[in-house]
Amino acid sequence: MGSLHMEKKWLFPLAISSVVAIVLLATTLNMGLVSTLPSINTILSIFPSRLTSNETSPVFAESKLTQYPPPPAIVTPKFAYLISGSKGDLEKLWRTLKASYHPLNQYVLHLDLEAPAEERLQLASRVENETLFAEIGNVHVVTKANMVTYRGPTMVANTLHACAILLKRSKDWDWFINLSASDYPLVTQDDLLSTFSYLDRNLNFIEHTSQLGWKEDKRAMPLIIDPGLYLSTKKDIFWVAPRRTLPSAFKLFTGSAWMVLSRSFVEYCIWGWDNLPRTLLMYYTNFVSSPEGYFQTVICNEPEYAKTAVNHDLHYIAWDMPPKQHPHTLTINDTTKMITSNAAFARKFKQDDTALDKIDKDLLGRKKEGFTPGGWCAGSPKCSKVGNPNKLKPGPGAQRLHQLVAKLVVAAKYGQNQCT
Repeated sequence: MGSLHMEKKWLFPLAISSVVAIVLLATTLNMGLVSTLPSINTILSIFPSRLTSNETSPVFAESKLTQYPPPPAIVTPKFAYLISGSKGDLEKLWRTLKASYHPLNQYVLHLDLEAPAEERLQLASRVENETLFAEIGNVHVVTKANMVTYRGPTMVANTLHACAILLKRSKDWDWFINLSASDYPLVTQDDLLSTFSYLDRNLNFIEHTSQLGWKEDKRAMPLIIDPGLYLSTKKDIFWVAPRRTLPSAFKLFTGSAWMVLSRSFVEYCIWGWDNLPRTLLMYYTNFVSSPEGYFQTVICNEPEYAKTAVNHDLHYIAWDMPPKQHPHTLTINDTTKMITSNAAFARKFKQDDTALDKIDKDLLGRKKEGFTPGGWCAGSPKCSKVGNPNKLKPGPGAQRLHQLVAKLVVAAKYGQNQCT
């Protein structure tokens, strides 16, 4: 009787084990091992879990994927412009402003001390009476004008002055762009903003080289005095003796006076926390054409910023070979070269040249006296009011500019043509 009782005791577990084995075998033969996992899990689920309080259930890759946060939204950048001019440049400056305007940006306008007071007052009046400017409040006129001599340090001082104003006026911009009244955009602001949306905000587009060539003898070694530092009337620089040798405390660089600088680098130039910007500013006080060397020498002698330098000024400029003091004046015959350069801006132009009309019509879609259209435009007539300032409508200009910028950024990433 004891033996019979033991057999009955084990009969039920044996039957259950046999059923499970048969089901597993049949499923494996018909559907393959992988597809049996759901069946196994279903069967095993009827049994109590043997996991202890210190054990966790397995986590599959699919469940992990859903736990990652979504990628951050692309934030539209903002630009801070200095647009400067001199005597007789009021109309050119006004046209460049309206062609380059976007409500997200900041603008500082400067007519130097050589311009009649009437021109500066008229500029301030136009800004005050422009409905959009009054509504947005992003266009500022320098009322206390500076004397600016292109070949002396006064142009550098004026640029730094504008940077300081822009930093004080707004904390919400990413790049600084300096233009003259003789410059003109080749792409819309929507094209420019769209292209820069994908870039590292620390990049600086600044043409530079340490190969001074003829500039070593004609610009670096002579000593000059800029009368614009102490006179109220514009006079050319003059040379003084003796000449000086090249510096050994830092390396000289030269390039274009036009640039697109990151906010971080602009703050460094203004605050100068390691004193290099101030030291170089004093050195370049007696340097011929200091606007073509000051910012280049600062950025390339500071390791933190040297790696952010992209060797291009994003301008189309036609020079003599070797370059003279001023570039060629562009005409309608140069439009094809301007477009194929993929640049964002071009210089220099005469007032109301037919080339500007062609750029307005073919590249900017801008009507005479109006703003360059963009996604922000609202109202009737078009662009008389601001709709959604973050809405961008990039066009063919964005494709051209993207080709240029992408090539330049890749080259900079691998250290090509960078502070050498």
